Amino acid sequence: MVGQPPGSGTAGPQDDGSGEASDVAVTQGSAEAAALSDSFKRFADVVPLMMWRSDEHGHAIHHNECWLEFTGRPLAAELGLGWREGLHPEDFDRHARIVAEAFEARKPFVVEFRLRRHDGVYRWLLDTARPLMENGRFQGYLGSCFDITDRKHAEEHIEHALAEKETLLAEVYHRVRNNLQVMVSLIGLYGRAAPDACRGSFEALGQRVRAIALVQQHLHEAPHIASIDLRDYLHRLASGLGQLRRAGRISVQVDGSGNGLVEPRTANALGMIVAEIVAECLDATAEHVACAISIGLDAPAGQPLCVSIVSGVSEMAASGRPNVPKLGPRLIAAYAAQAEIAVSGDASPVAPLRLTLPPSATAQ
Repeated sequence: MVGQPPGSGTAGPQDDGSGEASDVAVTQGSAEAAALSDSFKRFADVVPLMMWRSDEHGHAIHHNECWLEFTGRPLAAELGLGWREGLHPEDFDRHARIVAEAFEARKPFVVEFRLRRHDGVYRWLLDTARPLMENGRFQGYLGSCFDITDRKHAEEHIEHALAEKETLLAEVYHRVRNNLQVMVSLIGLYGRAAPDACRGSFEALGQRVRAIALVQQHLHEAPHIASIDLRDYLHRLASGLGQLRRAGRISVQVDGSGNGLVEPRTANALGMIVAEIVAECLDATAEHVACAISIGLDAPAGQPLCVSIVSGVSEMAASGRPNVPKLGPRLIAAYAAQAEIAVSGDASPVAPLRLTLPPSATAQ
């Protein structure tokens, strides 16, 4: 509450030196303050939210009717520090610290705490308070409280659901990894028993399955498996793919101004596409050739995130790997279709592979 500033020019009783005028002014001021206090109380009691007021020492001097209906206690029991008897024990120290710091700085504060309702149930309240100044003098605080229990329960439900989702995804990853390891072993056994003309295809298949396992590994290692940081994920995956085959002779760069969090399904599809681009590059070149692959993330204002990929070699190869079918375009189209990603281009320098993500791919 703000009082009338000194020196405002308002006419008042003149002091004739006897002190009577001063006594009259004090009496008048006390009457005005009492009238103002009564007006505040009448206003506060009809407001449909919990309100309170404290003095300069932090002691409650009023709680409105809405507050008293909530606690089911008489006003006398709530005044001073009595209202704190209803605070949840786990919130007591935190609430006291926040309020003490605000009082020391004479600044507004917002604090969440649980208060015992008249039926014994603790409810979450959001308390917002502002300091009251009158003629430059601190008079205490005025605050209001909203019941936010439903919001807190919703937040807890969301956190629990996310934790369950991450646990489920982790379990799926472990099962997928184990199955992929079995597949790699089986492919290796069949490859060694196959005719020489077929061994190249078996080896290429085994390498692709290892790449799939690497994609799943980096998905699982993401800080938040339910929402994948695409730039970080592709950086880690590209580094791993570069070491999976022909270590030191393949480089994968990720740049661009775009970024974002995507759902695991989208991240998995993009990872599989990048792995296939790497495999195609290696299959098409001789062992001594160094491959270079560039990945760009672009997010124009108001446009969906777009991933562009360019694959090339640093020198012309004499020959690639014989007897290895070129399945890249078909596999890329299949992976993209699974995540509703629009595809254009062939990953060449003149026609980069462009993967446009649907708006729904962004994780919430």
